[in-house]
Amino acid sequence: KKANTIIHPRQVVLFVLCVCVCQSGAETLRYSLAEEMERDSFVANIAKDLGVSPSQLASRKARVVSEGNEQYFRLNLNTGVLTVKETLDREVICPQSDICTLFFKIFFENPVQLIRGEMEVRDVNDNSPVFPEKKMVLEILETASPGSRFPLERARDKDVGSNGLQNYSLGSNSHFSLALGTGKAKYAELVLQRQLDREQQREVNLLLSATDGGSPPRSGTAQVRIVVLDANDNIPVFSREVYEVRVAENSPPEQLVVRVAAADPDEGSYGRVRYAFTQTSERSRQLFELNAATGEIRVSGNLDFEETKKHKLVVRATDGGGLSAHCKVHVEVLDVNDNAPEIVLTSLTASIPEDAPPRTVVALFSVRDRDSGDNGRTECAIDGDLPFSLTPTFDNYYELRTNAALDRERTAEYNITITAMDWGRSRLSSRERIFVQISDVNDNPPEFTQDVYTISVKENNTPMLRIGKVNATDADAGKNSRVSYALVREKGKEQTDVSINSENGDVYILRPLDYEEVRAFEVTVRAADGGSPALSAEALLRVLLAPRSAEPGALVAKVVAVDADAGQNAWLSYELAKATEPGLFRVGLHSGEVRTARAVTERDAPRHRLVVLVRDRGQPPRSATATLAIALVDGFSEAHLRVSEEAPAADPDGRLTLYLIICLACVSVLFLATAAAAVFVKVRRARQSMAGSLPTFPKSAAESSAGSLPRSYVYDICFSAGTVNSEFRFLRPLFPSAELVLKESPER
Repeated sequence: KKANTIIHPRQVVLFVLCVCVCQSGAETLRYSLAEEMERDSFVANIAKDLGVSPSQLASRKARVVSEGNEQYFRLNLNTGVLTVKETLDREVICPQSDICTLFFKIFFENPVQLIRGEMEVRDVNDNSPVFPEKKMVLEILETASPGSRFPLERARDKDVGSNGLQNYSLGSNSHFSLALGTGKAKYAELVLQRQLDREQQREVNLLLSATDGGSPPRSGTAQVRIVVLDANDNIPVFSREVYEVRVAENSPPEQLVVRVAAADPDEGSYGRVRYAFTQTSERSRQLFELNAATGEIRVSGNLDFEETKKHKLVVRATDGGGLSAHCKVHVEVLDVNDNAPEIVLTSLTASIPEDAPPRTVVALFSVRDRDSGDNGRTECAIDGDLPFSLTPTFDNYYELRTNAALDRERTAEYNITITAMDWGRSRLSSRERIFVQISDVNDNPPEFTQDVYTISVKENNTPMLRIGKVNATDADAGKNSRVSYALVREKGKEQTDVSINSENGDVYILRPLDYEEVRAFEVTVRAADGGSPALSAEALLRVLLAPRSAEPGALVAKVVAVDADAGQNAWLSYELAKATEPGLFRVGLHSGEVRTARAVTERDAPRHRLVVLVRDRGQPPRSATATLAIALVDGFSEAHLRVSEEAPAADPDGRLTLYLIICLACVSVLFLATAAAAVFVKVRRARQSMAGSLPTFPKSAAESSAGSLPRSYVYDICFSAGTVNSEFRFLRPLFPSAELVLKESPER
């Protein structure tokens, strides 16, 4: 035997990287590297291959993204060098493929650009051939004729190509030789060279070796034990040499796939056939189970069309005498729509300005469906009516773009739901939510709540008095919505009587004002936001000056009446019987004081006439009235003039009252003449105790126009604004009626 010297691959080839950069289509980079490269090993200089500088890679935020969930590469933006993130194992990455290619994309921003890349992971001889069983047992009849073939378990080598399984060899012996079978997978068969004799040798032990084509080659061995059986005339025979079956990938466990059958005409134990898998991969043995007695093959694992589309099984039928036959079972896995599309977000702009033009790229994503045919075809759509659209690019990549003008004041953020759906019969879908915020742009000027603000202020005000407020709002956000206020200076006018708080819009009077000098003035207020450039709006501020006036409850006059009776008959109460404007004045029930019921305004009539009624508590009650004439004036000088001008004017009821007084006077004179003789002696007593006499006002007060007094007096009273006591100023008596003058108090 020739000794095999094993040299570690790293001593021969230090994982030399072969980089082949090709251009496929517009921009496609192709590289290749050997597996098992150490972490951070050099792959390629992307900057050099693309003809850009490393600074451009950094400024455009270049990054590399591998397809699938695993990211195998890292891009250094400072040097432009592409390296591997972790050690790559081809057998793990591509377990079912002879050619292992990793696809990746290089993404650029500003502007968005995608460059496709392919990385072929080359195999190195890092795996030795391995037999599924270290010890194999074959039972062979001693009557087997020379030239008979006996299949052996196939060795497996995870490497591919020349590094894969290449040859089998058999240790020296006197009975068997080795025949190699060719095809997709190499296998070995024992060939009987010399007749066996159980009586001479019950067992034959062989050493089977499998060797790959690596440099240096790797090998694996297994012990083959041959048990020599007594003669058995017939071997099992299968009904078919090859069984072709199909099974759906979503088949449940224990589902029957196929039943193989082999017949043996022998009797007894030589005619009983048992079944077993041979030359079948370990993965297929995990997915299918074979009933040794019935030959039924059932599903035992989860089939996956995307993993393996076809399984090749070899079934061996062995009778009780050790004779065996073989058949092949080809199982085709049918694809079902069991994979929903996957949305992989590659690039996202979380915030865009509201003045972004239509067709602005917001996000970039890809859609992948592992199914095949229509089950793997996908389509994407945006849920709802939103100002966004999807644009397909290439390789199932989509761009999310705006398709209309945006307005942050209407919608500040968008919750975009993207639905990806396949074309399968039972359609599957998946969703991805993307949140996009709209950043504010200063596109809205402030707005005043009113175009004109009218504020009233009393004269002789205190300095820096707050008299009102203006208010403006801005629909923008942040500093663009912060409003500041200022007065607009008019040309030729250096100062104004008001000021405004720039932050809250409060308006202040700077100095005391006089109604006789300034009755009203206007200024322009400007509201500006904090944007750049700033937007503004203007409103008119009108200030009206109001003179001082009589307040509610101010004393106007006091009416006094006396009743000569005693007790309850002398209890008097006052009420306002008639008034030009009833709501302006009121009379005290027991005091007779006439006061203002509310503030006097400019809208009130300048002249008022009041009729005050006084009533006692007798049965029947008796009453008398007094008339007050009131004039609203601005001062005492105007009061004298108003009284003089209005004295001749009589109340519309004055003539009727005069007639009544004359009639009462005549009746009184007649009564007094008749009773003069009877009461002459006791006139004083009669005046004190006369029953049923009328209540009368004192001589200094206004006499009742409805009573028995011969005439009435008029109080000429001037009442100035601000008077808070009950003092009267008697000017002169007026006939036939009294007039009371009150200073007018306009109110705004």
